[in-house]
Amino acid sequence: MAKTPKVSEVIALPSQQLHHSHDYKQVVIGLQGQTEFDVGGRGSLVGPGQGCLVTESEEHAFTGVGRNEILVINLPYQEWVGHASMHDNIARLFERDAYFQLDTQAQTLIKALTAEMIANPTDLLLSRACADTLMCVLHRHFRDHISPRRDGHRLNMDIIDRYIHQHMSRKITVAQLAGSVFLAESQFHQLFKEQVGMTPHQYVLEKRFALAKQLIKESDLTMAQIADSCGFSSQSGFTNAFSRYFGVSPAKFKLTP
Repeated sequence: MAKTPKVSEVIALPSQQLHHSHDYKQVVIGLQGQTEFDVGGRGSLVGPGQGCLVTESEEHAFTGVGRNEILVINLPYQEWVGHASMHDNIARLFERDAYFQLDTQAQTLIKALTAEMIANPTDLLLSRACADTLMCVLHRHFRDHISPRRDGHRLNMDIIDRYIHQHMSRKITVAQLAGSVFLAESQFHQLFKEQVGMTPHQYVLEKRFALAKQLIKESDLTMAQIADSCGFSSQSGFTNAFSRYFGVSPAKFKLTP
């Protein structure tokens, strides 16, 4: 018989990529640093305040990026079968997009609960109590932020721009942008294109180039440092992309009045 997993725990992921599946649902929430997940063939970074949902028997890959810490909530069916309301809440939670972003209030509550778990790692009753509370927090969070959104909804571009600015030096996925405004990826992509007139990828690229132009003109950073600050994987990749986009290299652009 398979061992029942601990209901909730705080762990760090290894730097080498691992993958597996299990016969129970799982909620993962980033606490510190960066982790990479691939759930059902869709990859995304999961940082502090972000998370992902893994359904039972779903193959998923994961790896840690440097120092990292995640909260894992395991949801074996037998743990919840006698709790009808909680079972329904879990079922509704897993109907949404696999990746999500939590608001500030939810993050604050989760930090407080995980601090108790870290201080008492062998207390199984506390682990279960924290898991129950965390699931209630998630249910409240998604009920408040998703249920009211219907046709005619307009994206809050201030939130999206702030998320892009805070993560400019990293890879930014559509799933992460969608999570920042509590929408499923497909719905977000359609709304974004209708409202902004371009794809989220094009929009993020414009933001990267706008910052690059500012840094080239106003800072003493090297081109390699600017490339890194703007989320490009290498200086050569940045130079090629910048040159194609503007018709002039970054070095020549720096010299223009």
